[in-house]
Amino acid sequence: MLQTTQITLNTVKIEDMPLTIEATLYQDDNIAPKANLIYLHGGGLLYGTKEDLPQLHIETFTQAGLQIFAINYPLAPQAQIENIVSSILNSIQQLQTQSNFTELPYFLFGRSAGAYLALLTAAKLNQQADIKKPQGVISYYGYGFLTDSWFDSPSPHYLKLPLVSESTFQSLIATPKQAADLNTHFSCYIYARQTGKWKSLIYQGRDKFFYLDYSLRLAELNLPVFAAHATNDPDVPFAEFQALCEKFNPTKFVISADLHDFDRDEQSEYTKELLQATVDFIETT
Repeated sequence: MLQTTQITLNTVKIEDMPLTIEATLYQDDNIAPKANLIYLHGGGLLYGTKEDLPQLHIETFTQAGLQIFAINYPLAPQAQIENIVSSILNSIQQLQTQSNFTELPYFLFGRSAGAYLALLTAAKLNQQADIKKPQGVISYYGYGFLTDSWFDSPSPHYLKLPLVSESTFQSLIATPKQAADLNTHFSCYIYARQTGKWKSLIYQGRDKFFYLDYSLRLAELNLPVFAAHATNDPDVPFAEFQALCEKFNPTKFVISADLHDFDRDEQSEYTKELLQATVDFIETT
């Protein structure tokens, strides 16, 4: 039977506002756990919630003997990428004190921006002697800011949508958040991509240090990676996926489609195949 448990991990202060960082644990009580998944949600770092994992994914993974720890993190632009990564590292360290976590290997898993954070966090963990390292990373349509221009210039895809005004954007980001629902805050990401301001909303330092510290251009990952992408992804270009593959040589899952988060369709055969390929990757790793 599927069980859901809420775990409070820590509190972070963003602009003097305390934000509670939590994990939602999904587990099947009837199945002996084999490994842990730490799940990071998508949303371009500007919106999203830890509850965004589709039910099919939760059921498939927990029935395969995986415990899923879905965690939240502070959102941009009030929290910058360095705050977000620091929060995630602290959360992983806190999770490793949980009795139902410690005896099992774990994988970092993310979708879209969450996949970027999973890959980046894995690279940062190479420098953390006091935190247990993951067994691998699972990236669904992730990225690493490896190719130029697509992320810091206006997106042709998002410019097809109604324009989001500066005033609308400012009203949505009035207070720091660690969760922002797609239905109310997707406009934040649309604005970022329409204006080409996305990078400047998540990082305000010099470009040199962004590429050095928060892209994956110089990152080293000495662990297995699983990466999925659609060939005509309108959000994250396929060239970005190809660059990621050249750098990390992952186990690949590619479909021919013009979708970004193609696995949101729980009835699709592609989604079922993706989930099974993910389980196979974890078991062989």
